[in-house]
Amino acid sequence: MSEQYVTLAEVRDLLTEELDKRGDLSTIQKAAMTHAQTIAKITKEQANEIVKRVSELEFVNEVTSYKIADILPKYPEDVRAIFSKERINLESDDIQKILDIVAEYL
Repeated sequence: MSEQYVTLAEVRDLLTEELDKRGDLSTIQKAAMTHAQTIAKITKEQANEIVKRVSELEFVNEVTSYKIADILPKYPEDVRAIFSKERINLESDDIQKILDIVAEYL
């Protein structure tokens, strides 16, 4: 069994498929689906494109790229919050690059 990161948009789609197959979901799956439906404002394809594009930036690692695609930051403070545990001092240009990428999908 391997692990792989997925976006909330993909979680939403996966749980929707499971609901269609089985007709019902467990309590935890229902809670996860409600959360994903509420938070994920873009399609799975758009989220994956954001992950791909921000991953190409040298200062963004895989985990952070998925956080960016899930949170969809609109303001510099949002980007700084995402990177707060990464011990990276982002320049204003770096933050703007992320905001510009995300803005294309909103």
